[in-house]
Amino acid sequence: MRGLPCLALSCALTLVIAPASAASSVDQPTAATPEPHATPTAKARDEAQIAFQRDLVSVLAPRADAMPLLAAALLARPLANQPRSNNFHALIGRAARADDTSAAISWIRLADCDAKADACPNTSALGKLLTQAPDNAAVWLLKLGVDTQLMKSDDARADLTRAAAARLYDDYAGDSLQALAGNVGVLPPPAATLDPANGAGATSVQLMLTYGVAGAQPQPGMPLLAQLCEKATEDASIKSDCLALAKVLEWGSSPLARSLGLHLREVLTDDPAQREDARRARIDLIWQVQNFAQLLDRARGDGVLAQHLLVLASKGGTEMSLLLAALRDNQIAASAPTDWKPRQPD
Repeated sequence: MRGLPCLALSCALTLVIAPASAASSVDQPTAATPEPHATPTAKARDEAQIAFQRDLVSVLAPRADAMPLLAAALLARPLANQPRSNNFHALIGRAARADDTSAAISWIRLADCDAKADACPNTSALGKLLTQAPDNAAVWLLKLGVDTQLMKSDDARADLTRAAAARLYDDYAGDSLQALAGNVGVLPPPAATLDPANGAGATSVQLMLTYGVAGAQPQPGMPLLAQLCEKATEDASIKSDCLALAKVLEWGSSPLARSLGLHLREVLTDDPAQREDARRARIDLIWQVQNFAQLLDRARGDGVLAQHLLVLASKGGTEMSLLLAALRDNQIAASAPTDWKPRQPD
């Protein structure tokens, strides 16, 4: 758990560079473990951070309202050997039954499933989402993946049409960030969790938990959609749906969705001006994601910046709105310089 783990926004870089290569994620995340060559002090700090994460879960678990329970469930999800009453399954189930539950809770409950038994995503949660958020393209793309896996080709084709006609795309990462940012402060991080090399101190630990834990958000199968649409050049009906869906994705909640939407417009449109506009917009998106990742890294040693990023997360919104707000507040342009070239991932 040292430093900031692979965050939702910075991990989006791979898809921004090459949209068709992104992976679906509804499986359980791997529990956080110390680095193989960590020093004894670093190992002790890792263990203290994991213990602190368990303590946060224990303090939040008695709550009855959905958002603290969502935060507790997200914090518990990567932890091994949690008590049954305080594990991910129990906590996200209670959040789903809360009076103020929402589609964001059902979205996270997609991951309450047995990946080894090929039982992901959680079918009950997906069914609930279809009634809670029928205008959300992300929900129909999840169903598209399930129906494709079950070889229900007619249903999958209908799913694509429903996704293309949707009003928005939202993977609810902003809700997860809001829940975490609003609740990681219920306990102060113990001194043993603090890294002397990080000037942000306790705020750095809270920032790491908020942005790192929220990074394990379930995602629809973007590669499946990319492959389906890229092969649709000779099918006018599918191509039309894919272009309509591309517009929804371009204004979606996450860099992954926006990247894929721009990619689909670039490869499917017959208008050279539209292709160039999409290509340029994707370069701007890479610029935005890389600069936001640098802000997160800098925040480890800058308490003011770390606190500001926590405040932004606590206000809600989407990943994209948070990213753009952070860049604006730090006087970073949303458009890349004309001579700028993306840095390739390691």
